[in-house]
Amino acid sequence: MKISLIDLAFLSEKRKDVLLLLEEGPKTGDEIKTALNVNSTSIMPQIKKLKEGRLIIQDERNTYRLSEMGEIVVEKMEPLLNTVRVFEENYDYWTNHDFTAIPEPLLNRIDELGNYFMLEADLNRLFEVPEDFKNNLLESKKVKMFLSYFNPLHVEMYSELARKGAEVCLILTEPVFDRMKKDYYEDLNSLVQSENVQVYVCDENVTLKNVVTERFCSLVLFDKKGKFDHQRLMSFDESALKWCEELFLHYKDLSIRLEKL
Repeated sequence: MKISLIDLAFLSEKRKDVLLLLEEGPKTGDEIKTALNVNSTSIMPQIKKLKEGRLIIQDERNTYRLSEMGEIVVEKMEPLLNTVRVFEENYDYWTNHDFTAIPEPLLNRIDELGNYFMLEADLNRLFEVPEDFKNNLLESKKVKMFLSYFNPLHVEMYSELARKGAEVCLILTEPVFDRMKKDYYEDLNSLVQSENVQVYVCDENVTLKNVVTERFCSLVLFDKKGKFDHQRLMSFDESALKWCEELFLHYKDLSIRLEKL
């Protein structure tokens, strides 16, 4: 029975690896075996199937390359595989958290989060800001931050960034703004008056924390009950920084600049 292209491309790890390898350019059989660390017995039957499916072509010099159809298939399969990897690496996190605050165009590109990792809260310091996050944030020169929950420790970090001369753009949801205005009026006013700080207020009812700097990005999603569980995603990949910045700009467009209190 003729194998389907879906099965041909995805049902075998070795075939998938060959296709992704050949996306880099033509390879000889020996180069394929070396790159994938496999022997002829295990890889040649898979290469034969890819040839029969017309996804790869073998020339007279025994070099393999993607066919025109193979190039199209691989171009489409790589984002899908990366998307699956993003969800699969922290499956429980994604299935238990609400990501409706992420606009659909960015959800469709969630593979761009790349090689992210999860920062888990230390149970002995549950309400403290994780050191990895704090240190990277305070060493940043350009900071964009969207906040939909209040933490008094954050106020100190904003103020320290402002004193250091970092360019800070801060978006607060209305509940966070109201809490800061009530309990931390002087700190908030100092931020608003600072030449290197912009403060915006967003009236969208979203549960999200998004931070992006020139160094790293961080994303906090609430669980499906609307609770913050002290887990945060961090990445240093350029694609993730770009993705988180677009998420920030999406909400900036929906927010109003705070010129004075």
